[in-house]
Amino acid sequence: MQAPELEHPVVLVDTNDRPIGEMGKLEVHERGLLHRAFSVFVFNDRGELMLQRRAESKYHSGGLWSNTCCSHPQPGEIVQNAAHRRLWEEMRLECDIQPHFTFVYRAELDRGLVEHEYDHVFVGRTDRTPDPDPAEVADWRWTPVDVIRRELEERPGDFTSWFRICFDRAVR
Repeated sequence: MQAPELEHPVVLVDTNDRPIGEMGKLEVHERGLLHRAFSVFVFNDRGELMLQRRAESKYHSGGLWSNTCCSHPQPGEIVQNAAHRRLWEEMRLECDIQPHFTFVYRAELDRGLVEHEYDHVFVGRTDRTPDPDPAEVADWRWTPVDVIRRELEERPGDFTSWFRICFDRAVR
């Protein structure tokens, strides 16, 4: 029996982000179907990005470094509201976030899963210290953008696929 959170429905979309159905999160990733997602990038006043290292227990990409928060909106949920909700659930952090851009990508993941997302990227700013949920987040750090760029070049496998794809555009 799979974990209940893997059965939560995600919103299937077409290439214009129009909803076309719903399906359980794990099945969507097993089948590689295009679905709605979001990524949040939170910076501090020094221009450093808050990275999180995903908990090892995550169903994919466990132990990898990534942007501050990412997930999927629930059916009927406004994407920006979902981003705020998950920022609180994962990092116990609240701050103003604004839409930055969207992109579509497809990436092969560990455990035979495929990430195929219409990803809404949000950017926020705070100097607050998070209190991450250990079931979601193994570690976190404020990191200068130039240090992240160097780490991405030297050790790309330490980072999630979506982070590697959208990092440069998100930090502009």
